[in-house]
Amino acid sequence: MTARGSGRARPASAPGPRPVDPRDHLAVRRLTHAATHSAALLIAEAAVLAEGWAVLVDPVAGPVHSAPPGAGPSGARAAASPQTYPQLTVHHVAGGVLVLGPGRTTSSERAALIARTTADLLRVRARRADETSRAEQRLHTAILRLLLAGEHRLALDVLGGTTATHATLYRLTGHAAPVAHQALWRAARPGTADPRVLICLERGELVVLALHDGGTELAGRHPAHPLIAGVAERHRLTGASAAPVPLDMVPAAWTEAGPPAQGPAGDRLGSAVGLGAGELLRVIPADRLADWASAVLRPLGPERRRILECRLRTGSALAAAGALGLSEGTVRSRLRAVGTLLAVDLDDPTTQARLLLALRAPSVSSPVPGAGPVAAPGMPPRPAVPTALLAPAEARSWAADVLEPLDTRLRIALRQWLLRRGRTAPAAAALGVHRSTLTAWLTECGGLLGVDLSSATVRSELHLALETAAGPGDDAPALPRRGGRTYRAPRL
Repeated sequence: MTARGSGRARPASAPGPRPVDPRDHLAVRRLTHAATHSAALLIAEAAVLAEGWAVLVDPVAGPVHSAPPGAGPSGARAAASPQTYPQLTVHHVAGGVLVLGPGRTTSSERAALIARTTADLLRVRARRADETSRAEQRLHTAILRLLLAGEHRLALDVLGGTTATHATLYRLTGHAAPVAHQALWRAARPGTADPRVLICLERGELVVLALHDGGTELAGRHPAHPLIAGVAERHRLTGASAAPVPLDMVPAAWTEAGPPAQGPAGDRLGSAVGLGAGELLRVIPADRLADWASAVLRPLGPERRRILECRLRTGSALAAAGALGLSEGTVRSRLRAVGTLLAVDLDDPTTQARLLLALRAPSVSSPVPGAGPVAAPGMPPRPAVPTALLAPAEARSWAADVLEPLDTRLRIALRQWLLRRGRTAPAAAALGVHRSTLTAWLTECGGLLGVDLSSATVRSELHLALETAAGPGDDAPALPRRGGRTYRAPRL
């Protein structure tokens, strides 16, 4: 007979694990299969399985993959402030954030499984991509070094099949340059098949070479510029970009864009591309500029044009010799031959500015007959901006717009400095001021104009503007002063 109530009461049995749903195994298999193809397909599969939407967000570039495409903004907002959207599932993965928005009929357990599996697969893909990226990054660095060594044909062979003819060079520096390099690489995802940007960590700097196909692409900034500027701001890097140059002129662009610490004050990514909207490449109709440039440079073959452009962009024969891998004497000898062929004085600042403008113009095959030399020795003075490009009234209007931020003092100082090819001591002596005073004024000019005066391109266009606008009262003796070397601004 069994006694009722005898012995201790049995504890209530603990709940067992949730029964395995066969659909979970199917979901994991489907996600794994999608991950073997691409991250985009993986995100799309996650959205289908969750009966909602999924977005992979890069902190710099924004939504990278989105399913459906319209879910991108919602995913970016949730990635930036996940606590505001508790109904969504957010996972941090390598270099990004996964945001999953499950449908109403999807249980929280199933949504968590899908999100966790997708995040794990993204991490696996990231590790595999890192291994491939290291090889690609070494390739980008090798191509950059070939271009800097003047081996542009060999660099094009390594790139293989690219249609690029020009490049914009960016040099950025800062303590976080290595981190910024990886962030920009993930955001740009350049790959090796005809990349539009080369991203390198070279000599402690983040160096980006944005490739152009030439033509109208050279009139504006490269599409990658906003991304590069965003990375510079996020990681507190400073630097500058050079004007778009032919690939064989990358050594000159390297000099023009650096050193990166000398960018305009208050601007992390200073521009050495010219005068913005006032740049002559944008003001002068492209076909007119191209025809004039073709006629001016007609006596020169490709090699002589290369030497001339390198001399004008780097600012001296010595710097050009280093960029070209030649001796200074060889460069000077070849430049004398160029001057003879063009019948010009290559030491004249206005001639230099016009020739650099011609070299930067898009090329055409039908030169304008009778465009004439830039400025032959002994010829009467010509307008700073040739009348074949802009009528005198148009040129004066352009110069007035460019120089509008500068007062009389700064215009005179900047003009004297440019007339002496950027040499501070002779310009200060002509102005009757101390060198440190002139240096401070030049810094003020750069800030007001928003340009980097270390750029040969900027200096050449400012010289043309100042010579176009110059009047009898714009010479050194007209500098307002109050006794000795002390300047006094005119009262308004």
